[in-house]
Amino acid sequence: MPELPEVETVRTGLLAHVVGHKITSATQLHERAQNPRSIAPIEDLAGSTVLDIKRRGKFLWFELDRSDVLVAHLGMSGQFLIDPRETRHTRAIFTLKKGRKETALHFNDQRTFGWVSLERKTDGIPTSVAKIAPDIFEPSFDQAAVIANVGRRKVKIKTAILNQNIVSGIGNIYADEALWLARVHPESVTHEMSAAAIGRTLDCAKEVMSQAIKVGGTSFDDLYINVNGESGYFAISLNAYGRENEPCSRCGTLIKRISFANRSSHFCPRCQKKRG
Repeated sequence: MPELPEVETVRTGLLAHVVGHKITSATQLHERAQNPRSIAPIEDLAGSTVLDIKRRGKFLWFELDRSDVLVAHLGMSGQFLIDPRETRHTRAIFTLKKGRKETALHFNDQRTFGWVSLERKTDGIPTSVAKIAPDIFEPSFDQAAVIANVGRRKVKIKTAILNQNIVSGIGNIYADEALWLARVHPESVTHEMSAAAIGRTLDCAKEVMSQAIKVGGTSFDDLYINVNGESGYFAISLNAYGRENEPCSRCGTLIKRISFANRSSHFCPRCQKKRG
């Protein structure tokens, strides 16, 4: 958390507030705010102009009027906020100016697992982002190749769609929701599944995340808010995640929670039987 829909919401918010603005200063306030692999201190951003904000999976990057880019990963609680009132969790500040208007973009991170860094690009993709697979919304996403890749593996389907080297951006919340919508058990073994079932799971992941993006993502607390400090409202639409012992909205069977790779997995035992 945040996952792809939350990061996309942040990206669109940043588009409206920072594109075309000049970074007059950048200040690191916490030792963990900057990724140690950054090619230069973020203070070197001073004088750059923001041209665009791009995203792959859970990564954001600021396109600048220079060859390198500012990359950000929000971790568990990272936030970009415009002129926030509360600043106790601010880890870095970017002062922006467009015309006579000056604003402060704060990178807040209560749990300090997020980071920013200056990076070079290869074929338009920053160094740290190039290691992950395209996400399901990218033109370069090859669904047929992903289906074949998943089908060759002997892993649980939820493990496969959480693997950022197979398809990026899907986290625990939207994996549970996609599998519920696709009527696929999270522990179904991928090499025993049909290509149609794997494809249906990917289609449902895209559908669920598209709906989440429309309402600003999922907020359970103030660890995820958009650049204006507003929460997302997809939590009210969740059908599986976090609904243990509540009736399935499709068949009425109680949603079950099981342990899954040091986290929880929620599913309907009636709608989501193990089958290909």
